[in-house]
Amino acid sequence: MSRYLTKLIGEGEHQQQDFKYCISDSKKIAKSLVAFANTDGGRLLIGVKDNGNIAGVRSEEEYYMVEAAAKIFSKPEIDFETQQHLIDGKTVLEVNVERSPNKPHFAKDEQGKWLAYFRNHDENKLANAIMIEVWKKQKRSDGILLPYSDTEQLLLDFLEQNETISHAAFSRKARITYRKAAQILADLIVLGVLEIKIDKNTIRYALSENFDREEWDSGKS
Repeated sequence: MSRYLTKLIGEGEHQQQDFKYCISDSKKIAKSLVAFANTDGGRLLIGVKDNGNIAGVRSEEEYYMVEAAAKIFSKPEIDFETQQHLIDGKTVLEVNVERSPNKPHFAKDEQGKWLAYFRNHDENKLANAIMIEVWKKQKRSDGILLPYSDTEQLLLDFLEQNETISHAAFSRKARITYRKAAQILADLIVLGVLEIKIDKNTIRYALSENFDREEWDSGKS
């Protein structure tokens, strides 16, 4: 086995690497490509089992399955590069995806729905409406105009006393609609005031480490 491939497999699956034993469905591969593109980029090693053992693939057939995942079952299309590794008569196909400037990307699921995903550690997770809105706002060049009302102050006051807050809890505490709460959270994330906190099952929001409340208040007064 080549030293390069040995090193990659030794890393196991993580934020920027996923193993695939084979490709039986381009839609499933689209989910991984989209997750990488929407997060930090990454690579798929196709022909490698979850335990790191090499099974090998038919590289030409697998390539066309990846191409379908990237161009037919991903929206917008995802750019990728491939490299083949021949080990003991078995082929491992390496598929590399860069972090995309065109996110959000969506993958088409089995029901025909277009869904956005992100990568968290070694898992592909479904992105929520706030993440999607943040990605859209980050591409805009016209900036964000955010009123500093009692609602925003309530949120910042709460987060100075508590580590995190959920979308639903903010909506309840501020007595605003779920949609309005999402807009405010997304704007504050884009402005660097808040950051997203993800654990295994929940997405919550916290003050960014570099956020200076005193400077923020003086700039808004």
